Amino acid sequence: MQKLTKNIGTSQTDRNIKTPGKAEITSILISRPNHRLGNLLLITPLLQEISETLPYAKIDLFVKGNLSPLVFKNYENVHRIIQLPKKPFSDFSKYLTGWLTIKKNRYDIVINVVEGSSSGKISAQFANAKYRFYGNVNEEIPLKYSDSGHMAKYPVYSFRSYLSELGYAESKKPVAPLDLKLSDSELAEGKSILQDLVKNDKKTICIFTNATGNKIYSEMWWEDFYQRLKTEFPESNIIEILPVENTSQIGFKAPTYANKDIRIAGSFIANTDVFIAADSGMMHLGAAVPTTTIGLFKVTNPDSYEPYNNLSAAINTETSNINDWIGIVKSVLDPK
Repeated sequence: MQKLTKNIGTSQTDRNIKTPGKAEITSILISRPNHRLGNLLLITPLLQEISETLPYAKIDLFVKGNLSPLVFKNYENVHRIIQLPKKPFSDFSKYLTGWLTIKKNRYDIVINVVEGSSSGKISAQFANAKYRFYGNVNEEIPLKYSDSGHMAKYPVYSFRSYLSELGYAESKKPVAPLDLKLSDSELAEGKSILQDLVKNDKKTICIFTNATGNKIYSEMWWEDFYQRLKTEFPESNIIEILPVENTSQIGFKAPTYANKDIRIAGSFIANTDVFIAADSGMMHLGAAVPTTTIGLFKVTNPDSYEPYNNLSAAINTETSNINDWIGIVKSVLDPK
């Protein structure tokens, strides 16, 4: 599919978007046909950017799966979420209806978030839009922004550049962090759940020991790290939040909490002091609530996915050791 779609959006006609004066933009389609929690959370900085730059613009989201209504629940600028089924032939009528919807509605601009997404490029081409942003790599952006390799930041920098061609001033502000936009009542609920579990006022370290594919760390790796955490931080609570599969890489040795509702799980994490997880959707959830998050990386590039809010840090476990990891946790729990 990538070979078939590699030339979409690369013609001179597609790139020639300069207009006299400032283009009016009130309706936007953002295309990210993906169902994974992390990939959905990674577009929240772009939503915040649009809300600030184009406060009256209404946004439709073209996504997959059932998580998006929870992820974007409190984004007031999101007008409609067009949800494709995770597997097209599991509900082909819904799949077809989603594609027809972006053709039936009229948009001022359609944005494909990720350049490497074939379905994203096709949807940008297919949608009924005046201006089309295919997400193609702009070679000037990495020269201007050293952090533009991040999957949440590049779409924002690229969108700013695109808007400048439509007559808008290019913002120089730092890119917003991931944000689940938890309400005060949700945060209060998470605080109550945590307090019922730990029953004290100590600082809390929350760990998530699961991940997908080769991102996951072995039981032996987690056992060593968990025991070291217990030794180094005897005055802190250590709790484990479990995945939907209800598995634990430390054999359920720590107090545990689980909830399939990502907003409730997020509100629980939000009330902890530091969240430690391998590169995963849950790692991005921790960054989006926004708890100080320590991401563990061994196969993916930290520059592309690292948590970057509120003293968060990425650890390349292949080029560091357990003493380094403990030092980072200490710096978060007791910043000086």
